[in-house]
Amino acid sequence: MATVVYDQVSVRYPGAAQRSVDSFDLEIADGEFLVLVGPSGCGKSTTLRALAGLEPVEQGRIFIGDKDVTDAEPAQRDIAMVFQNYALYPHMTVEKNMAFPLEIAKLPAAEIASKVQEAAQILGLEELLKRKPKDLSGGQRQRVAMGRAIVRNPQVFLMDEPLSNLDAKLRVQTRAEIAALQRRLGVTTVYVTHDQVEAMTMGDRVAVLDKGILQQVATPRELYENPVNQFVAGFIGSPAMNLFPHNGITFGVRPETMQVLSKAADIPTGWAHYVATVDLVEALGSESYIYASAPVLGGVRLVARSTADKFFARGETVIMAFDPATALRFDSNGVRVRSL
Repeated sequence: MATVVYDQVSVRYPGAAQRSVDSFDLEIADGEFLVLVGPSGCGKSTTLRALAGLEPVEQGRIFIGDKDVTDAEPAQRDIAMVFQNYALYPHMTVEKNMAFPLEIAKLPAAEIASKVQEAAQILGLEELLKRKPKDLSGGQRQRVAMGRAIVRNPQVFLMDEPLSNLDAKLRVQTRAEIAALQRRLGVTTVYVTHDQVEAMTMGDRVAVLDKGILQQVATPRELYENPVNQFVAGFIGSPAMNLFPHNGITFGVRPETMQVLSKAADIPTGWAHYVATVDLVEALGSESYIYASAPVLGGVRLVARSTADKFFARGETVIMAFDPATALRFDSNGVRVRSL
C-alpha cells in the first residue's frame, strides 16, 4: 500500500492544441478509495493512464509512495489495473487467468496456487476455477479480473470504468462488492467512472474533472452539500440540481427542497415560486419526481421530489416553490457565491 501524489501533472496528446489534463494536483492517502468522475472527454481516464505509465506526462511529477514514477515503465510501478472489457485470456481457465501475472513474475508454483486460492475464496470464485471466460456471466468475469489484480498484491489498484459493461442490477451489486473488497484489502485505489451515482456510493473522496481541470475533490456528502461551482453542483446529484436565473444571479436548488404545490394559498411566506406545467412524472414507488417547465424562466424545466401520496398529471399547471435560504448562488462565471 502507498500514497499517490499528482504534482501539477499535465498530459497532452501528440498534435493536440489543448492539454487533456492540465495541472492536476492531488494527494491520495494510503488505503484511500478515490474516484475520478466527470463527463466523457473530461480527462479522467487520461489521468488514470498517466498514473499507470500508459500516457507520457508533459509536465509535473507522479509519486507512488516515496518513489517518483513519472518516467518509470508500467511494470516498475507496482500497480494492478482492472479494465472495463475485463481483458481475460479466452483460452485460459479462471485459475490460469488469475495465475498468469504471477507466472510471468516467476513465483514458485506452490505460492502461486496459494495466492490464487486465497483470491478465489475472497471473491467467491472457488467453484469456477476450471471454467473458461466464455462460460461465465459478466459479473463473474469482472470478479476474475479483480482476482487477477488481487493476487499481485500491488501498492495501488487502478480501475477504469470496470462496471460499464454490466446491466443495471448487476452494476449495483458489483459496485457494493468492489467497495467492500477494497475496504477489506486496504489497498489504495483510483477508480474512474462517468456515473456520478457510482462515484458517490463508492468513494472515500471524489475528484470531479471538467475539460481536463480538477474542479473539486471532497467526500461525497461535501460535494453534494457544498459544491464550489456551478459545474460540480449540476453534475453531482440524481436528478441533477435545478439551475435557473433568479434576480440577476444563478440559483441552484436540489429537487428535494423544491416543492410542488397546487394553489397559491399553499405557498409558505417568503418562498420564491414559479407557475409551471408538468411535463413528466417519474413514479418510483415510495416517491416521485415531478418535471415541470416554467414559462417565466424561458421554459427551463424544474424538477421536484414528491411523496407517492401526491398525484400530479402531465399537462397540469402547478407551482414550483422553494425557500431562497436553501438555494445555492453562482456568479456569472459559475463560481459559488457564499454570501450576498
